[in-house]
Amino acid sequence: MKDSGRIRTPRTARTPGAPRAPRTGRLAALAAAGLLATVVPSAQAAAAEQNPRVDLTVLVVDDGGSAVEAITAELKGSGVPYRTLDLNDENRAVLTPAFLSDTVDGRPRARYQGVVLPHEAVFGPDSAEQTALFAYERTFGIPQVDAYTWAHPGVGLDYTDDGGYSGVLDGARASVTPAGQAGPFRHLRGAVDFEDNDPSVAESYGYAGRPRAGYTSYLDLPVGGGARASLIGEYAHDGRRELVVSFAYHANQRQFRALARGIVEWLTQGVHLGQDRNYLSVHVDDVFAPDARWDTARDCTPGDLDCAGGDGEAENPIRMTAADAQYAAAWQKSAGFQLDLVYNGGQGEEWKTEHGGSDPLATRLLADRAQYRWVNHTYTHPFLGCVQDATTVPWQCAKDPVTGAVKWTGRSEISAQIRDNHNWAVLKGIPVDRTELVTGEHSGLKTLPQQSVDNPNLAGALADNGVKWTASDNSREPRQRSVGTGAGAAQTVPRHPMNVYYNVGTAAEMADEYNWIYTSRADGGSGICESDPASTCLPAPLDPATGYASHIVPQEARTALSHVMGNDPRPHYVHQSNLAEERILYPVLDRVLADYRELFADNTPLLNPRQKDVGTELDRRTAWDRALAAGQVTAYRIGTTVTVKAPSGVDVPLTAPEGARKQLLLGTTAFGTPYAGARSAWTTPELLQTAITLKLPTA
Repeated sequence: MKDSGRIRTPRTARTPGAPRAPRTGRLAALAAAGLLATVVPSAQAAAAEQNPRVDLTVLVVDDGGSAVEAITAELKGSGVPYRTLDLNDENRAVLTPAFLSDTVDGRPRARYQGVVLPHEAVFGPDSAEQTALFAYERTFGIPQVDAYTWAHPGVGLDYTDDGGYSGVLDGARASVTPAGQAGPFRHLRGAVDFEDNDPSVAESYGYAGRPRAGYTSYLDLPVGGGARASLIGEYAHDGRRELVVSFAYHANQRQFRALARGIVEWLTQGVHLGQDRNYLSVHVDDVFAPDARWDTARDCTPGDLDCAGGDGEAENPIRMTAADAQYAAAWQKSAGFQLDLVYNGGQGEEWKTEHGGSDPLATRLLADRAQYRWVNHTYTHPFLGCVQDATTVPWQCAKDPVTGAVKWTGRSEISAQIRDNHNWAVLKGIPVDRTELVTGEHSGLKTLPQQSVDNPNLAGALADNGVKWTASDNSREPRQRSVGTGAGAAQTVPRHPMNVYYNVGTAAEMADEYNWIYTSRADGGSGICESDPASTCLPAPLDPATGYASHIVPQEARTALSHVMGNDPRPHYVHQSNLAEERILYPVLDRVLADYRELFADNTPLLNPRQKDVGTELDRRTAWDRALAAGQVTAYRIGTTVTVKAPSGVDVPLTAPEGARKQLLLGTTAFGTPYAGARSAWTTPELLQTAITLKLPTA
């Protein structure tokens, strides 16, 4: 239920200063770069005058620690190519001048645009590898990130006992300095809070030191007496630049997620393959339909197979009212956020028939239809996978008694559910995109353990209706995949389930069901948390009156915000019941939006893509990752010119500073779109060109 723990301090010696590379190391690097090779003197001189080629790849030296792991995850997640040098592999490559640089077409080439080290002295003072690395960084102007170190003069900081601080940082508020906001951390508004999820566990440790000559602080915190000390900064010395990070972290902590973009921007000098965005989309399923209600006495949901007696949707259903719809529209306007309504038109028609031909909810939502995005959820929300045999708990796929073959919902029935719901929306004037679909309970797709494959009739029904993007459950299938075969097959769009349950309309109901799932048998719960290794039991049951607000809301908001800050475009999904009665979804969304806007600057807006745009983004990422893994991408910078070559049909994610321009057949045009103080885009070569060419602004 939480992801926290103490992180070990770095294993570095208390040395008085950083080692200085000897002249022999510098000569070795120059020789490897081709500057001292045995060539015709005139050619040698010409090469020396050229700008070197710097390949857009990062070198990661990995010791297995959480800090390097976190930075690597950021590189991978944003599509930045990197090569790992595993220090725990006895057969690893040795870092030599030839490993770092060479010559291409008579031009010196730096193989890596930036270097990530566990700490500044990982190879040992005056070692051959450290000498080669420092010479390389000086020769080509390559930046180095010290992923986690301590405050000492060797990294440009005073010791912490000289006006600094060392210790646990849980709950501390650090601030981005003016230099940080003008530089790599311009995407942040100012304050960066360190998480404190569990007061009984130390979650982060750090060393804040006072800057010495050559050190520019980017993130600092108060240390008493009006003084401040640095946790992140740039140390320029000996012809090299290091980004010094002097606190422990892991990839999922909010403080790292907030700072990760800036670390990569500094490391790559703002020019790199890959891009990073912050996304949040929220799907509200079952709109127009009623949802069954959790029974707090029986600890189950009437209508479910494991809850004897009654029909949950008929007994005491949860369904939005016209007032709830009016509130939703007003909330969107005040919050500056748009919801996706995932609707069942047939369910609404059934409700209307059963209630005297009147449905004020539908009237209100249809009047406000232009204020929402709408997604097809099938006409009456049936299960579209195998035919369910409900005589056992849990259910099983029914089989033909003669052949033993699984019985499947037919293609015509699936197709009718999709078609009828789409047509219903069109007749009502609802702006719906036929390429998007969310089946009821994501049915039709494989559902483990009972249904191990997709319904073989699903792909054809999707094609019949022009569906290109069908939702899946991210907790079951986090990766996008095809449904069916062929170039036109629909793709899944994984959605994050929010832990705000479909069968509750009040905070007390939510806390009661949460207690049932997350408390031990001894505390009156189901004990699921005891038997499931992926779960954790609460230390004590939540108070039904206060538990939702005090525990569930902050936890769910924290989880959702971690997705937002992780360059994850996958939508989140909830149900219409969560907008009804006590409207318990809004406190979670309000918390996410407030925390986001407090943390990020206006130049880093929260993006709110619709389902097909998420599907396209994930599809592009898959193709890009495949091209990188196959070694089919060539990208480099020479002076102020960036060149990228990728396989035909593969879009390239690319980030560059403001002022970058893309080369056209004739002239140039502004590159990309602004985000987080940079320019970025998925891009391809222009007409009659085989490579992408950017012209960078001069300093």
